[in-house]
Amino acid sequence: MRDIGIIFRREFKAYFYSPIAYVFSIIFIVLNASLYMFHFFFFGNADMRSFFSSLPLVLGLIFIPAISMRLWSEEKKLGTIELLLTLPMKTGHIVVGKYLASFVFYLAALAGTLTIPFVLGILGSPDFGPIVGGYFGAVLLGAFFLSVGIFISSFFSDQIISLIITSLVCGFLSLIGWQYVPMVVDGWIPGLGEFLYNYVGVTRHFNDIERGVIDLKSLIYFLSFTALFLYLNARALERRKLS
Repeated sequence: MRDIGIIFRREFKAYFYSPIAYVFSIIFIVLNASLYMFHFFFFGNADMRSFFSSLPLVLGLIFIPAISMRLWSEEKKLGTIELLLTLPMKTGHIVVGKYLASFVFYLAALAGTLTIPFVLGILGSPDFGPIVGGYFGAVLLGAFFLSVGIFISSFFSDQIISLIITSLVCGFLSLIGWQYVPMVVDGWIPGLGEFLYNYVGVTRHFNDIERGVIDLKSLIYFLSFTALFLYLNARALERRKLS
């Protein structure tokens, strides 16, 4: 735990040394709040369904790739990855320390959107059950996407390439969980779209939790895939250490 704490503090402080983290955090908060407030004033619904419905794409295409792209790519570009991997620490502890730093930073940015339910409570009488479920789903969704991002970052020394590849992968995971996209895929290859929708697409599982349905299958989906990508990240770095 001590090793994880050392890496966590190092990585978390690094976020505040870069203006990119601030810029993307502000964009994330302003974009989500703006999209939601437009829907709120146009339709007058005192709920956050529109906010959470767009969250998988906003996170997958923009925010998560932006905060995860530097985790390993920067180490490779600066040539410090070899020094880091030769420290008397387990590779898994280094991975977890970096991951937790990005996860806490994500939670801080997500907390910036809590002004929305606060305003809703003043202007109307929303049902806070789905809102709490939506934020719980957002935590699981961000954790999963960050595990994908840190895994992809370990293969590239260019942060922009890491951002693009992560955006494509997370965007695909989001879109394949929409009901109509798998139908199109099934038109090309029968059965493939349904398989991807049920077992790969993230949006379907996120929507279940966002509606307040804490399904065990959805929890297993998020937790198992998050653990899988962190494990694969550690294994990939172990092979690099031995080569």
